[in-house]
Amino acid sequence: MIKTDVLIIGAGAAGMMCAIEAGKRGRKVLVIDHAKKLAEKIRISGGGRCNFTNMDIQPKNYISQNPHFCKSALKRYTNWDFISLISEYGITYHERDHGQLFCDDSAQQIIDMLRRECEKAGAQIKLETKVEGVTKRENGFLIMTHETEIECQHLVIATGGLSIPKIGASNFGLKQAEVMGLNVIHPRPALVPFTFDHDTRTKLDGFQGIALEAEISCHKTTFREALLFTHKGISGPAVLQISSYWNPGDEVSINLLPQLDLFDALKKAKETNPKQEAKTLLATHLPKRLAQRMAENADCLGKLAELSDKKLKTLADAINHWTLIPSGTEGYRTAEVMSGGVDTNELSSKTFEAKKVPGLYFIGEVIDVTGHLGGYNFQWAWASGYCAGQFV
Repeated sequence: MIKTDVLIIGAGAAGMMCAIEAGKRGRKVLVIDHAKKLAEKIRISGGGRCNFTNMDIQPKNYISQNPHFCKSALKRYTNWDFISLISEYGITYHERDHGQLFCDDSAQQIIDMLRRECEKAGAQIKLETKVEGVTKRENGFLIMTHETEIECQHLVIATGGLSIPKIGASNFGLKQAEVMGLNVIHPRPALVPFTFDHDTRTKLDGFQGIALEAEISCHKTTFREALLFTHKGISGPAVLQISSYWNPGDEVSINLLPQLDLFDALKKAKETNPKQEAKTLLATHLPKRLAQRMAENADCLGKLAELSDKKLKTLADAINHWTLIPSGTEGYRTAEVMSGGVDTNELSSKTFEAKKVPGLYFIGEVIDVTGHLGGYNFQWAWASGYCAGQFV
């Protein structure tokens, strides 16, 4: 039998941050994880350089059924607090588009820093430990693992979401919440590429690998970032961002030339250069392969003088107002995060303790708080872990 003040299940970003803070307060802390390696999601993130936070962290960059829940934690542990921590360790970083911050060297530096901070705080980490049962007791919890029993006063679940199952993602946290009587908002893949049906893929065959800046909208939300055509559909930052707002059956609107009113440009060119072909004009603004196929699909091959305004409008709409209903997404296999999770109404936004189950805490991705692409989800992990660590 192992006895500890605080048991944290999940040795990822949120779990280690919570362990550090609880350990600093003199709490006896044990962190367990079923994985063989520490913090795999940190290691593979950002192409191995970890997009660890963003220069501009705002509550509006987070999606939740309760949009106010994240405000307190983000205010109490800011991006600048984490930047200060990595600076103490001499970890250099750089800023990319939209305020995204990445390590200059390697994501492993972040993992090593967190491990060192846990050691300094006296928090122990035990990997390759599978939880087989959790029992609520009068003054705490009893956790059965494949090797031993662990008794703790406070139990923190920081097991993440369902995204990227190849590195060990599971529904453990969601199942435990339900067993303890907490409501769970239906989970689904987020920050994930869209897939198309066979007919749409056939129309777009040959576009694979083409990337361009585009504007993509769903409902009343719009993002303008890079879009990439894939063998299965579309990807790229713009698509990943809007996927968090998309539900099956929803229509998506895409503007492949957000900087240009194409119909206006085509009409002017028809007057000033009538012998020019539509595809030639398009190719001055779009990749040549894309321009050719779009002209073909709209039956706009030939000189501008020979094309009616109606046909030009059809072509322009296909590019400035391309609407479609994705057949689905690539799922958790390639999703950056999970949307949905433990209902925030079940938790204290100050302590992250379950209102119905004293001593039980949920932090990080397992909660129904999903950040935009760009370091926001890591900042949520740091902030939620930090805040819970002040109370466990």
